Amino acid sequence: MNVMHYGIVGYGAYVPRFRIKVEDIAKVWGDDANAIKNGIGVFEKSVPDKDEDTITISVEAARNAISRAVTAHGGFNPSMIGALFVGSESHPYVVKPSGTVVAEAIGATPEISIVDTEFACRAGTTTIQLCLGLVKSGEVDYGMAIGADTSQGRPGDALEYTAASGGAAFIIGKNPVASIDGWFSYVTDTPDFWRREGQKYPSHGGRFTGEPAYFHHIVSAAKGLLKKTGTEPKDYRFVAFHTPNAKFPQRAAKLLGFTNEQLIHSLIVKNIGNTYSGASMLALANILDHAEPDDKVLITSYGSGAGSDSFALTVTDLIKKVQHSAPQTSQYVNRKEYVEYGSYLKHSGGINV
Repeated sequence: MNVMHYGIVGYGAYVPRFRIKVEDIAKVWGDDANAIKNGIGVFEKSVPDKDEDTITISVEAARNAISRAVTAHGGFNPSMIGALFVGSESHPYVVKPSGTVVAEAIGATPEISIVDTEFACRAGTTTIQLCLGLVKSGEVDYGMAIGADTSQGRPGDALEYTAASGGAAFIIGKNPVASIDGWFSYVTDTPDFWRREGQKYPSHGGRFTGEPAYFHHIVSAAKGLLKKTGTEPKDYRFVAFHTPNAKFPQRAAKLLGFTNEQLIHSLIVKNIGNTYSGASMLALANILDHAEPDDKVLITSYGSGAGSDSFALTVTDLIKKVQHSAPQTSQYVNRKEYVEYGSYLKHSGGINV
């Protein structure tokens, strides 16, 4: 009996080209740049152009995902997408969806289910679960899951060194380039990071964001997935954990029994910063760019507030067909133009001109 597999049939990434170095931020506030880089493992971060936001990032990533889906499934076109969800904590509008703009820009039909999601940096991976459920139920043939952000950090706050911009999109359907073998979520009411209505910048609990928040949820979700799927860390070639910085995911991997070699393609945070809802999604896109058929991949997101989604995937033979049919994640990571602190503030909305 043939077993139907469901998962990722197309994927795409996008990261703005502008960057600011940690040194240029530290110089303004009199901080020790070397100590900061050693502490967080991040050397520069992406900065949106003046006309870039969560919607434009989502559109670019979605178009790349469509290109790969067309390559994988010859007759695919955007009108076949029956659901589209955009996960972000920086939607441009408080009242007005991002998803409708994205859907129209990519040529989807009005006969589509659309909703924006929010759950801090976990908002993107949750849309994968939503799409997977709709596809497996037979309600839609394809669903598009997007995680994107133009994240904000108050000038002078520790978050300013990492809060970045970028996103990724995944089209979920049958006969995938990477099957989703299982998922597991773990959530609690742990208020480590928040932003109230009307506030421009978020607040955070400092050191509280580590032990009871990030590590507890990442480890609990990953352990739950391993138990659910009957797998062990050694079964996976690549893993990715949410990247608020480069140090946390490496520690999480060690706690769970994974190696630094398994993290090799997931730490793009070092060169683009923390893209929040896009972070785990971009790491997965970069992994798929380098994956081989039959590779197993584990990815675990984290969103403050707090919760994690963990996924187990198996790469299929179709991956070699699609990897170069759209710009690869590394092309966006390596494409860069540096800006000084004043220009960075203008770009990110810290100064309105």
